[in-house]
Amino acid sequence: MNTHHDTNALLRFRRLALITLAAVYFLILVGASVRASGAGMGCPDWPTCFGQWIPPTHESQLPANYQEIYAELGYADTRFNATKTWTEYGNRLIGVSIGLLIFATALLSWPLRRVDRRIPVASILAFLMVGFQGWLGARVVSSNLQPGMITLHMLMALAIVATLLFALAQSRRGLMATQPVFHIDPRFEKCLYLVLGMTVLQVAMGTQVREMTDFIREAQGEDLRTRWIEFMPWFFYVHRSFSALVLLTNLWLARILINSLGWQHSLTRLTFAMIGVIALAIVSGATLGHLGMPALVQPTHLLAASLLFGLQFLLWMSYRHARESVVGSLREPGGRVALGSGQPAV
Repeated sequence: MNTHHDTNALLRFRRLALITLAAVYFLILVGASVRASGAGMGCPDWPTCFGQWIPPTHESQLPANYQEIYAELGYADTRFNATKTWTEYGNRLIGVSIGLLIFATALLSWPLRRVDRRIPVASILAFLMVGFQGWLGARVVSSNLQPGMITLHMLMALAIVATLLFALAQSRRGLMATQPVFHIDPRFEKCLYLVLGMTVLQVAMGTQVREMTDFIREAQGEDLRTRWIEFMPWFFYVHRSFSALVLLTNLWLARILINSLGWQHSLTRLTFAMIGVIALAIVSGATLGHLGMPALVQPTHLLAASLLFGLQFLLWMSYRHARESVVGSLREPGGRVALGSGQPAV
C-alpha cells in the first residue's frame, strides 16, 4: 500500500468532511430560522414553488384564482408573501448545494477503501440519506407542516450528521492512536455513557417542547408569542431545569479528563467544546423562557442541541479508537501500536 498516497487522501477527505459537516449544521440553522420566521409554507408545493422552478416575486405573476387552486389541494388560506416564499426557496437551494457537497465527499472517500472500507460506506450512505431527506421534505410540505413530520425531518438531519461524523472519526483513527489513554481514570467511561444518556433524554424532552410550541402557536396565534410559556406543560419546566444537571455532569467529565490526561488531549478539548455548546443552549433556552420566546433565538437553541449531539458522538468514537489503540499496543510484540482492525496507522 502507498502510505504517503493514503495519508494525503485521508487529509483531503478530513478537510472536505469537516466543511461538509459545517455546511450541514448551517442548513439546520437555516431550516430552523425558516420555521421560526413562519416561512415554512412560503412555497406550498415541492419541488417547484407555486408551480414554478424559479418562484414569482409578485402576486400578480400568479393565476388570479391561485388561492382556490391551493385550497383544493389542502392548503387553506394560502397567501403569497414574497419574503417568505424566497426565504423558503433559498432554504431549498442551500439544501441542494449541500447535497452536492455530500456527493463530493462520497467521491473523495472512495480511494480510502484500501485504508478503511467503512469510510466510503458511511460517506455513500450519507449521500443516499440526503435523497431520502429530500423526499421527506416533500412530505413535510404536503402535510402542511405537521409537527410530527417536522420532527422526523430534523431527526433525519441528525442521522446524516452522525453518519458523516462516523466517516470522519474513522479517518481520524490514526490520529487517535497517537493520543494515549493508558492513564485515563476508569470512571471516565461510566461518566461518558451517563452524559450520552442524559443528552438523549434532554433532546427528547426538547423535541416534545418544540412540538408543543407548534400546537400553542396554532391555538393562540403569533400575536400572543410572549405568552406561549404560560401554556407549556410540566415537561417544559423539567427540560429547563435538567439543563443545569447536564452542564454539571459534563464539567465533572472534563475534570476527570484534565486530572488523568491533561488539558491538551483531544478528548479533553472535545469535552470543553461540549461545555461551551451546553452553555450556549442554556443561555438561549433561558432567553426563550424569560423573554417571551423571541423567534430569532429559537434557531440558536436548536443549533446548540444539534452541535452537542455531534460533539458527543465524536467524543465517543474518538475514545473508542484511542482505547482500541491501547489494547492493540498491549497485544502486539514490541509495543507496536495497532488500530484494532488490522489496518496500519496512517
